[in-house]
Amino acid sequence: MRENHNTQASTKAVILVGGPSRGTRFRPLSLDVPKPLFEVAGHPIIHHCLKAVAKVPDVREVILVGYYDESVFRDFIKDASKEFPQLRILYLREYTALGTAGGLYHFRDAILKGKPERLLVLNADVCCSFPLGEMMRLFEEKDAEAVILGTRVSNDTATNFGCIVSDSHTKRVLHYVEKPESHISNLINCGVYLFATECIFPAIRSAIKRRTTRPRLLSYPSSDNLESSFVATGDDEDAEKSEVLRLEQDILSDLADSNRFFVHETKDFWRQIKSAGSAVPANALYLQKAFQAESPELTAPSATIVPPVYIHPTASIDPTAKLGPNVSIGPRVVVGAGARVKDSIVLEDSEIRHDACVMHSIIGWSSRVGAWARVEGTPIPVGSHSTSIVKQGIKVQSITILGKECGVGDEVRVQNCVCLPYKELKRDVSNEVIM
Repeated sequence: MRENHNTQASTKAVILVGGPSRGTRFRPLSLDVPKPLFEVAGHPIIHHCLKAVAKVPDVREVILVGYYDESVFRDFIKDASKEFPQLRILYLREYTALGTAGGLYHFRDAILKGKPERLLVLNADVCCSFPLGEMMRLFEEKDAEAVILGTRVSNDTATNFGCIVSDSHTKRVLHYVEKPESHISNLINCGVYLFATECIFPAIRSAIKRRTTRPRLLSYPSSDNLESSFVATGDDEDAEKSEVLRLEQDILSDLADSNRFFVHETKDFWRQIKSAGSAVPANALYLQKAFQAESPELTAPSATIVPPVYIHPTASIDPTAKLGPNVSIGPRVVVGAGARVKDSIVLEDSEIRHDACVMHSIIGWSSRVGAWARVEGTPIPVGSHSTSIVKQGIKVQSITILGKECGVGDEVRVQNCVCLPYKELKRDVSNEVIM
């Protein structure tokens, strides 16, 4: 048993940011901006994670792990270091996609430097209120080896996620299955973890050892074309070089056998930001949270502002345009007279001309929506974790997305479409991907 310190034990945080080959579902937006840096509610997705970590008193270092080029996060880290001066923020680049556990293990020396006792691990593509303080308290109270953040979803959605079977009284995790074939629980993995460092690295090492004794047995069909075959070698250090290891598939079910793995169930909002369309419900959730917290960043409600609405200070909004709820307006955006925008993200340098209507949509960088045009998606039911719907027998995006520098002509209607960059839409279109 570890000693139970009353003083704050040291904690390090790791944010898993993934890499360019994985962001395919986020196209066409990820063609121009890496997913973790896409702005939701006025800030990059990863900023919301960092802001939550910055509130944990004993975290002094945050490591971003992924396989984007180093230059990708340079400006973000520079700005974030000014905003959170108490944090040392660094980016460690994997040489290839190593998986959520493989990346941790590969950089274990850097992570263990300074001998942290606990490790917070967050997936960057998660939108939630990040109740890290409550997870820390549960961890201390139970003298845990691991705490996972869980949330309840509908029974028919649960099998798309990692499912947790727990003891409702003690909160102990009894069983963990990643994307089970049949229903076992509607309590799912939120992609936020707290580990004892002395437990997580040995757990990953033993998973590697198991691999090397029975290579090439496992492959993950859902891994977005990641190579996941394994090379048999006698030494686990060599094996690591060819490993893709996932916390979800390879580590968590083992931890459930330890009796010291617990779940903190959040009753607050949670969703994944996987597809480009899922940025719109995430935007709404973060804006609603900011509104409840009376954030000064939001625009004050008025006759033409239905809260919550975020407007960048450099944007120009005609006083007769009506915005909200759940709208984010980026830098230098121009919105004309009589325009209506709701449940949408309007990205920098784009223009919505007079009397146009934009709903349930993302308007890409430097795009133009003509006068009296309509760009609209279909509202997603609250609690739904999908952003696709079936229209006339075809599965389409419920959110309409215009990529970078698209143009929608005057009086043109665009409905439930995904439009790749640099396209001009001169006629009405619906339920299409416009290449």
